[in-house]
Amino acid sequence: IFTGQIAAGLAAGNAVIAKPAEQTPLIAAAAVRLLHQAGVPPEVLSLLPGDGNVGAQIISDPRLSGVAFTGSSETADIIRRTLAHKKGPIIPFIAETGGINAMVVDSTALPEQAVADCIASAFDSAGQRCSAARLLLVQEDIAEKLLTMLAGAMEELRIGDPMDLATDVGPVIDEAAHEILTRHIGRLKRSARLVRELALPAGTENGTFIAPTAFEINQVADLREEIFGPVLHIVRYRRDDLDTVCDQINALGYGLTLGILTRIDERRHLIASRVRVGNVYVK
Repeated sequence: IFTGQIAAGLAAGNAVIAKPAEQTPLIAAAAVRLLHQAGVPPEVLSLLPGDGNVGAQIISDPRLSGVAFTGSSETADIIRRTLAHKKGPIIPFIAETGGINAMVVDSTALPEQAVADCIASAFDSAGQRCSAARLLLVQEDIAEKLLTMLAGAMEELRIGDPMDLATDVGPVIDEAAHEILTRHIGRLKRSARLVRELALPAGTENGTFIAPTAFEINQVADLREEIFGPVLHIVRYRRDDLDTVCDQINALGYGLTLGILTRIDERRHLIASRVRVGNVYVK
């Protein structure tokens, strides 16, 4: 995402100031260094690492002519309001924020494929992708079988050092993220049904590791904000309630991605046409 936004700005004829998230200055510096080595002039592409105060100074600068942003919805709203109050021409603002991304699995889907896709989407990168599955909506006719398979498949995940190629799930990005996720899991243990929580292996106690966890919650509306980590929320639905399910997904207020697993074409088209999202993945 970082290099793609840089490349888009350069391709459109702009000089680019690359401001990475404050947690990722080293990988950003490596990426910019490679772009310079590939021939992008340093005076056209600048790296400006720092915290939110640095970003605020860039956004407020009168020389700014456009913003491409990836991050939280809250930060995007701050940028939007800041740009709206600036004098002069309207400044283009392209924002890709997070999502409570849903995966809808009906009774015709292949359970093995559904579980494999769910494991990859919810737990790869420790769930730290904007497109990661946060909400699994499974038709009640197959729910027990699918959740049993999901819990078993989760047991195969290996937690540890992300530099080890055998690792499936590494740590979350920092202590702040770890604290937010720990509090959220604690709340769910009091209000939801635990499907599976993995045990953290030895060697992870000094890092910001969160064990991959799946909970069955009562309703879609119980999930009010994006949870950026390896936590999957599951809701069962009745076959006749598919229209209601689409309405509930739309009511979440997020619209990044949607996964659909069904072998019925009519159902695919119905869900894809009803749910307001940017990207739809169908299997």
